[in-house]
Amino acid sequence: MSKRAIVLAGGKGTRLKPYTITLPKPLVPVGDDMPVLEIIIRQLKSNGFDHITLAVNHMSEIIKAFFGNGSKWNIKIDYSEETKPLGTMGPLKNIEDLPENFLVMNGDIITDLNYASFFDEHVQNSSVFTISSFERDEQVDYGVLSTKNGILNSLSEKPLVKYEVSMGIYMLSREILRFIPKDKEFGFDQLMHSLIEDKKQVLVKQHADYWLDIGRPSDYEIAINDYESKIKKHLF
Repeated sequence: MSKRAIVLAGGKGTRLKPYTITLPKPLVPVGDDMPVLEIIIRQLKSNGFDHITLAVNHMSEIIKAFFGNGSKWNIKIDYSEETKPLGTMGPLKNIEDLPENFLVMNGDIITDLNYASFFDEHVQNSSVFTISSFERDEQVDYGVLSTKNGILNSLSEKPLVKYEVSMGIYMLSREILRFIPKDKEFGFDQLMHSLIEDKKQVLVKQHADYWLDIGRPSDYEIAINDYESKIKKHLF
């Protein structure tokens, strides 16, 4: 089965400054001078994807010059260019040749997720939308108070909080396009609210191994340190 992926690579990388002053975020190097977006493309190729569309905006000419038509990686790469920010889901409305099922992901993700299995499970479940999720631990930097009627019941000093988050990797069925407005900024959160309101079933598949969002400076530093031991082995 032919596999198509849309990689969202149009963000300004504001959170990652100063690294993104002269480079678009997807071209920030992680290891061996390899940009995060090249890591993604190599992984998608090794998982059987044969066509990648990069949704670009900020510094798009640099991204296009680096990746070209994808021949360097023996994969087809083309581009959907925004003339204004369209959010995470808005760019999909501008891509006219989307297949019945396709993967959408942010261009700043490093993970060992099996993209091929994620794709196939979505197709087998006949879902309109599948989210890949991750359980994240976050250290609270404060003493957290539990109170009732102004009286302290307990104190947790800098507790570790666990919560399930979206990894920024999704599988979509083409039916989803009818929920997305044309030429308007439209985000993942807005689409989820629309699907819930319309009583559409959205599947969530939790991934338990490795995931980083290098848009966060702390995750970017972890990725650099992890490249040799945890990331490089997943490249082909």
